[in-house]
Amino acid sequence: MTPHAVDCELCSGDGGEILHRAEKFRVVLVDDPLYPGFCRVIWHRHVKEMTDLSAADRTAFMDAVWTVETAVRNIMQPEKINLACLGNMTPHLHWHVIPRYLDDAHFPSPVWAQARHQPSPLILEQRQALLVALRSAISEQF
Repeated sequence: MTPHAVDCELCSGDGGEILHRAEKFRVVLVDDPLYPGFCRVIWHRHVKEMTDLSAADRTAFMDAVWTVETAVRNIMQPEKINLACLGNMTPHLHWHVIPRYLDDAHFPSPVWAQARHQPSPLILEQRQALLVALRSAISEQF
């Protein structure tokens, strides 16, 4: 993953549980108890903006995002998928693929907003149980 920025958490760590590692990017499952199925697609090399990549690399990166989105939709059955590539706090290319539900802690606000309510522990447990199938689906897609 070189070159890297000294203080970049995505250069110095995986960013989550590795579900797939390709030559230029990795797919990770984020450990977020409120959002089971929250994944990231992370470019290995420290790059700040999509336009810093070649056209071919941009296509490969976005194809990976679409693949992960499809797996999350199929397995987690969310109301909506949020895709985000902000990078304000971590200026290293990565896409968030976040399953959203009408009953999640922040809906309809972004997951970075103040929580509106606490989701049912039973529902969160049921969504956590789907992660085995999500891991398998993502592995099979690449």
